[in-house]
Formats: sequence, structure tokens, C-alpha cells
Amino acid sequence: MTRFEAVTKVKRFSCEDLAELTPLYLDDALDLPSREAADHHLAVCETCATHLTQLRTTITVLSTHPAASLSESTRARLLAAFRASRHS
Repeated sequence: MTRFEAVTKVKRFSCEDLAELTPLYLDDALDLPSREAADHHLAVCETCATHLTQLRTTITVLSTHPAASLSESTRARLLAAFRASRHS
């Protein structure tokens, strides 16, 4: 099997598929075929690639600030934004 044939046999992910698997993708917990499908989708979908970059930036920034240092309103806004992004 050529590389091209192998690539065409990789499952194609929709934006919704990728959104559901993003936590596993970020934790490097996807199996190889799923990881390759996610990588392919990210290479061709600017919207999902941007979203993933934003999530990584948020994780990085928040990891340097203990949750206790965030105001209650900031925590509530972050949780609401995260929940909204999972349903869009």
C-alpha cells in the first residue's frame, strides 16, 4: 500500500468530531489512527486549528495562575465560555 492509499483510508473528522476529541488530543491520549485523522483535519481546517491554538494558550495562561487567585466572576465567565464552545 502506498502512503497516498494509507492516507486516504484514514478516517475523516468533522469539526464536531474534533471538538469532542480535543481533550484527548491535548492529553495525547488518542490512538494513532485518530491522532492522524485529527492532525489531518487541523491541517486543512483553519477554524479548528485556531480554536486549538486558543485552547492551548488558555491552558498555558491559566496553569500559571492558581484557581484560587481568579475572582468568582472570572471563573464563572471562563466556565461559561468553555461550555458554550463545546456546544457550538
